[in-house]
Amino acid sequence: MNFQEITVEIRESVGILTLNAPETLNALTPIMVGEITEAIDYIANNARAMILCGSGRGFCSGASLNPANPLTPMSADRSQRDIGIILEKFLNPIMTKLKNLPIPWISAVRGSAAGFGASLALAGDMILASENATFIQIFSKIGLVPDGGATHLLSRTIGRARTMELMLTGDRLSAEKALDWALVNRVVTDDTLEEEAFNTALALAKGPTVALSLIRKAVWTAVDSNWETSLQTERELQKVAGQTADFDEGVAAFVEKRAAKFTGQ
Repeated sequence: MNFQEITVEIRESVGILTLNAPETLNALTPIMVGEITEAIDYIANNARAMILCGSGRGFCSGASLNPANPLTPMSADRSQRDIGIILEKFLNPIMTKLKNLPIPWISAVRGSAAGFGASLALAGDMILASENATFIQIFSKIGLVPDGGATHLLSRTIGRARTMELMLTGDRLSAEKALDWALVNRVVTDDTLEEEAFNTALALAKGPTVALSLIRKAVWTAVDSNWETSLQTERELQKVAGQTADFDEGVAAFVEKRAAKFTGQ
């Protein structure tokens, strides 16, 4: 596939989506947004796990603040501005696609993940960060509110007080503190980030794909709902999982004391 501002690779059933505009710290443009959307669909149909990462020294600096960028419209008449429509039409659909992916995915974060870029990073099923990674809710510094589902993701992960602190101050959150706050799964050295992310994704890609997809759905439902709804969702998804060939293989491998060979069926 030919893209201008991202790259896509399928390696051993792992789809690797790399934001590829290092000169702007991978700032989002309309071209990149469209390409990300297309790439997510492609990877969902051709891989069994995904990695999202950024090229160069940063993960993603959020939407480009270039005045010519349609993602940050700066019309002279302030009363006519509606940046919210940009979220509705372009950015929120990306987050929804990631939430509803039928395969597990990993964020591999090097350097800065700021603004919407932080939302992208923190939406991963698993989040691996290099030692120099930082997460910045930069919005208050430019007079905006957090977006990309950041208020939802952070408040449910690190609590109200810490979420308020990050969003009101716009301060940088280091990888070390993010790990301490359980906001990321693992902090690794800068030169091993890609290897660690790939090995983790490959292990997931070799797993029971249908069950992993259902686990994702169950966890997201639990985040968004009450106890009774979570129990009912688990019951419904367990029916689907129990009808897969991977379930039969998993049980057989356990009984026979051997490694399971999952096919994703």
